[in-house]
Amino acid sequence: MPRHIESRTQATCVAYFRRRYPQYAKLLFAVSNGGLRRLREAQIMKAEGVTVGVSDLILLVARDGWNSLCIEMKWESRKSQLTKAQKEWQELAMAAGNKCVTCRSLEEFKKEVDTYLSAPEE
Repeated sequence: MPRHIESRTQATCVAYFRRRYPQYAKLLFAVSNGGLRRLREAQIMKAEGVTVGVSDLILLVARDGWNSLCIEMKWESRKSQLTKAQKEWQELAMAAGNKCVTCRSLEEFKKEVDTYLSAPEE
């Protein structure tokens, strides 16, 4: 059930983003790291570059000294926490000049994205 809540929230956030920022619609995309896979499929995906811990959504727009905005979606329960792999990936991504945030609702997503995109371009 929580996975579906997170999925619906993410879909709502993407729909909001595409309506609000049509000029950047194709620059916000999902990374399909989650879900159960058959062993062979998981092996193929890993060989192709799927990396554990990568954020759910990535916005390839530079702002305010950041190269991109990486968004990890979690469901609203505080029991839904970042995994060790997600924390490690965020640290690496930030060290490489990317902003990483976690959003638990459409309201949090709007705040993060609107603030990020209102910052000056660099």
